[in-house]
Amino acid sequence: MRDLTPRIALELIAHEGVAREAYRDSVGVWTWSVGITQASGHAVFPRYKDNPQPLEHCLAVFLWLLRTKYLSAVLAAFGAVELTEPQLGAALSFHWNTAGARVAMLDWARPPALLPRRRREQALFFDGVWTADGTALVYDVAKPAYRPAGANRVAIAPAIARLFAGEPRETATPA
Repeated sequence: MRDLTPRIALELIAHEGVAREAYRDSVGVWTWSVGITQASGHAVFPRYKDNPQPLEHCLAVFLWLLRTKYLSAVLAAFGAVELTEPQLGAALSFHWNTAGARVAMLDWARPPALLPRRRREQALFFDGVWTADGTALVYDVAKPAYRPAGANRVAIAPAIARLFAGEPRETATPA
């Protein structure tokens, strides 16, 4: 497996959730969509501060980044090793750069709230256990602190299917 699939995308989104506008994460970093920060190379702040975007735009930018930045890095890290779909999904989720021990994945569970996610990544990579159900938590942003709040579970599988099929999507309207 050397390409992104809808199932992988749904799994990663289920691990992370979606915020339609910029918020400050647990350490104060401006974040948007499915955990996207400035470090990804996509401008997050001030672009999405107080500027909620359509869900499909959030998902499309996430998929673009997975394909253009993260997928190539993961594939390069594994070299000629042929990954299964669950392994590629887990490696993308973890952005893992070595095929080290199963236990080592849990060393990256800081803050402790990440431990459930690391366990899901571990189960996906080593055991092929998928947990996504085609939905994701979509968060509101509480102001003036700009922290995630008030999540709703939203069916995202249809939007992911449209994006993988190359169908037209909702477009954002500038604020």
